[in-house]
Amino acid sequence: MFELKTITLFVITALAEIIGCYLPYLWLNQNKSPLLLIPAAISLAIFAWLLTLHPSAAGRVYAAYGGVYIFVAIFWLWAVDDIKPSNWDFLGASVALLGMAIIMFAPRN
Repeated sequence: MFELKTITLFVITALAEIIGCYLPYLWLNQNKSPLLLIPAAISLAIFAWLLTLHPSAAGRVYAAYGGVYIFVAIFWLWAVDDIKPSNWDFLGASVALLGMAIIMFAPRN
């Protein structure tokens, strides 16, 4: 159950970070409203708060979170940017998830 909660929290955290970065991208690169900066700032604040909810050491959490972020970003590429990831994208995301699992769920002394 710990593993499922950890992965779910990482996915929600990654979505908050990606949304918080994507909205300014829309404003800067696609001439959307600067009002998008308000939900972007809120999303990034939520992202930072979500990272504090893990019971493990911060450095370990940040390192492992990166693996889930890569996976979610590849999914975002497909779902939002409408670009089908390549097999290499899927392989890379799988390797990143494996790294996350090793970092977060390996036995500790």
